[in-house]
Amino acid sequence: MPTNLARLPAPAQWLLLAAFAVLLATAFRLVGMPASQLLGPMAASILLSLGGMTVRLPRPFYIAAQALVGCLIATVVTPDILHSFAADWPLILAAVLSTLAVSNLMGWLMSRFGVLPGTTAIWGTAPGGASAMVVMAEAFGADARMVALMQYLRVVLVAGAAALVSHFFTASLPPPPPAPLFPALHLLPFATALLLAGAGAWIGQRCRIPAGPLLVPMVAGAALHSAGLIELELPPWLMALVYGAIGCSIGLGFTRQVLARAASALPVILLSIFLLIGLCGLMSLGLVRWLGLDPLTAYLAISPGGIDSVAVIGAASQADMSFVMALQTMRLLAVVLLGPPLARALARGLDRGKAG
Repeated sequence: MPTNLARLPAPAQWLLLAAFAVLLATAFRLVGMPASQLLGPMAASILLSLGGMTVRLPRPFYIAAQALVGCLIATVVTPDILHSFAADWPLILAAVLSTLAVSNLMGWLMSRFGVLPGTTAIWGTAPGGASAMVVMAEAFGADARMVALMQYLRVVLVAGAAALVSHFFTASLPPPPPAPLFPALHLLPFATALLLAGAGAWIGQRCRIPAGPLLVPMVAGAALHSAGLIELELPPWLMALVYGAIGCSIGLGFTRQVLARAASALPVILLSIFLLIGLCGLMSLGLVRWLGLDPLTAYLAISPGGIDSVAVIGAASQADMSFVMALQTMRLLAVVLLGPPLARALARGLDRGKAG
């Protein structure tokens, strides 16, 4: 039965969402929550979507937002991180593969004991590459809507946990002076950033690169910017809209219908997500000890999924974004390259076990 929110015309729903998102973002900022411009709209859109809101962020807006986040990261990523990876790649690779192994083990156990039908849990617990996992799951006969719920629920909880960890490590530091929302704009660096975002998003989609709209502008922009060939400028007002678009895109995917279908399995799904977050937190302590990283950088780097939301949270904190995004990118590539064949292998083994 449609709710009152569902009966509202689309412009009224967007207006309500915008007002609620601004209200929560402002409240989060006042209590010192990092990435309030992302978390406020995300929380608002979850609540309104569960209340029956039917609007969805058009795909081109989400792609543009990812590309602009990639450009923002490009301004802080430097080639120095390559030296760290060259020296410590065995430990970093072990951390990435451990995350993948733990998540697939949880999915296999949930499927083996019938928590979710078929192989749905195996695809739903993959730590990243949400859109790729949903597509692969549907092609393999799993419940794509349940996989999407598990993937985006993990993204929301990981983002919330990362924000809390960031707040814990930065609460004792003096807050940075508030930046003006509409500073003086330098047209050439701004136009360069928009051109890089547009071209990178197009190439990323055209070449079907996993998370291409974010990664192509990030990598190309980092190379060109660190070499001194281009200057990039992204004004605060634009990035506020970008963060809000990403938050809304994540939050609006949560509907009452999808949650109702998952109600019986929801406690186990939540437990698996919290276990994964906790295990990744423990693994981040290894990065602190053996690589000498600060705890916030280590935690964000190994945080299981949501590369765009982790990027936003890291940019709002004092983490080493070069290391965070390098490890997050490696994890994403490992998930997309190894996740589908590994999930297929586990699914076949599960089917053979049931048939036997």
